[in-house]
Amino acid sequence: MPVGVFRKYVLPGLIFQSVVVAGGYGTGRELVEFFLSRGPVGGLLAMGLSTVIWSLVAAVSFELARTFRAFDYRSFFRRLLGRAWVLFDLTQVTLTLLVSAVIAAAAGEIFAETFALPYELGVLTVVTAIGYLVFRGSETIERVFAAWSGVLYIVFIVLFVWSFREFGGEILAAFSSHRDTEGWVVGGLSYAGYNVSVVPVILYVIRHHQSRREAVGAGLLAGPIAIFPGLLFFVALTGLYPGVLDRAVPSNLLLESLGSRAFQVTYQVVLFGTLIETGAGMIHAINDRIAAAYEERRRSLPRSARPLFALLLLGTAALLARFGLIELISKGYGSLTWVYLAVFVIPVLTRGVRLLRLSGPGPSR
Repeated sequence: MPVGVFRKYVLPGLIFQSVVVAGGYGTGRELVEFFLSRGPVGGLLAMGLSTVIWSLVAAVSFELARTFRAFDYRSFFRRLLGRAWVLFDLTQVTLTLLVSAVIAAAAGEIFAETFALPYELGVLTVVTAIGYLVFRGSETIERVFAAWSGVLYIVFIVLFVWSFREFGGEILAAFSSHRDTEGWVVGGLSYAGYNVSVVPVILYVIRHHQSRREAVGAGLLAGPIAIFPGLLFFVALTGLYPGVLDRAVPSNLLLESLGSRAFQVTYQVVLFGTLIETGAGMIHAINDRIAAAYEERRRSLPRSARPLFALLLLGTAALLARFGLIELISKGYGSLTWVYLAVFVIPVLTRGVRLLRLSGPGPSR
């Protein structure tokens, strides 16, 4: 694939997936909470709904960002919501703290459960790594995200194939005997609602795009690219349904069932990298928003301020992590879902589409 095609059509989806995967997706906790709890069949339907919402919102958002040259979420939402943009700002800071808390909790769980190391050491390690990536900036983040996404895809494919070989019968039996689908619409909307907040976080990747076709195409591909590893993981987890539903880190139960300590360690190392990616992506967006405010005053955000803001957010998140992974995902994410649907999803699919129709195809470079 030519480099230009990859950068314009595939890279945005990979970066979107890198931030979405977070502690909940990669540990399997989100997949259990929002999908598998609706049953195997209901979970698939919910995943499909989430994917469609992601793609539509990403397509419109990417083109809005390209048309109005709004590559940080502050500039983007001032165009989309006018004076009400501050509603998204407050919501985004809240979500960043919550996601960072999930990341810290997941890192602590990985260190404690997989490596028998202190929970606090996992939190400290992930905080330090995120601070470093944020300090390095957009170019480094893009390269790291793209490379690690490739590694993640390989690991999830291996996990899926291995799981199907070991207990494919149980997987097929789960789909045939548990056909309940109650709550799948709510599950799909809930998962899409707060995860779609990642779209404004990664708008900086659209600076490479020159036409509406490129921006919309990248957006439509973002949903399938992001959900595919989760789909593989979801199917593998159904082999342990319903016993997996109450596990804080479902991936550990699955990996233990496969009986390979080496692969369990490999998976958790890769997962730890995704935690770093997610935290860096969310906090980088906050920094870009602050930098845009500085630029309006004809000033530059000091380079040293970026890791300092990151450490401040992550320090606060580390305190929130004490609530535990299950509580943070089920109650924290669930509450914010409906806020994001109101301040982002509905506006971008209504007013956002109208703005694009009035503006024409936008600038080409």
